Amino acid sequence: MSTLRFTQDHEWIRVEGDTATVGITEFAAKQLGDVVFVELPEVGRTFERSEAFGTVESVKAVSELYAPAAGTVAAVNEELSSNPELVNEDPTGEGWFIKLKPFDSSALGELMDQAAYDAFLKDAE
Repeated sequence: MSTLRFTQDHEWIRVEGDTATVGITEFAAKQLGDVVFVELPEVGRTFERSEAFGTVESVKAVSELYAPAAGTVAAVNEELSSNPELVNEDPTGEGWFIKLKPFDSSALGELMDQAAYDAFLKDAE
């Protein structure tokens, strides 16, 4: 499996070939509590880096989702419309939100790796 990179807003991005998959971190999923609804964009929409691309609604709050890199939505996780709890159960796997293709890979160098993200979380405590 390829490496995850992280934003300070707790999104992750995983690059596989020329496609980038985006989701939220386990930390974010735990902070949200039970996810009850996810609103995702249409395939073909293009987003700039840090632009909101959707929302995730939990029993506690509604949170915006931000693109960790600019790109065009090539796929959305349709499974989340009937099983939003996948975000809690497997946030960095089956609970992914969108796939971007093409995407701006230059943003990846500005994102945190796992060690930096872990340090970021520890500093935030």
